[in-house]
Amino acid sequence: MKLENTGIEDLVLDVKTLTRIMESNGFMLGGSWDYERVTYDHKIESPETNITYYVRIQGYALSGDVDKGNAVMKLMTPLLGKHYYPHGVEYGEEEGFSKDLIDKSHYLISKVQAPAKANQTDE
Repeated sequence: MKLENTGIEDLVLDVKTLTRIMESNGFMLGGSWDYERVTYDHKIESPETNITYYVRIQGYALSGDVDKGNAVMKLMTPLLGKHYYPHGVEYGEEEGFSKDLIDKSHYLISKVQAPAKANQTDE
C-alpha cells in the first residue's frame, strides 16, 4: 500500500547522504538497486507464521550513477508490503494492514523525513 503524505515524496538528495540517513534509521539498501534506482527496506517482524512486513522507500537518479556514488536521487512515495514466504511481497490495499502497522510505518518514515529534508540538494 502506498503511504501517502509522509513528507519525503519528491525530496532530492545525494545518494551517499541518503544511504547514510536511511541506514542510520534501520533502512537497508536492497540488492535491487541498479545504476538509476535504489530501494531501502525496513523489516518489521510479525507474530504471524511465515509473514514479514517491509516499509520500502525507493528513489531514482535525476543525474549521476548510483554505482559510482555520484547520483542525485529523487524519493518516491513509500510503500508498505507484506512478504509471504516463499512467494514474495504484496503491496495491495487488500492485504488488510492493521492501523498499528500503518502507524508504525509512518513513524519509521518520520525518523527519516527530518534529516532527509535538511540535506536536500538543489538539483
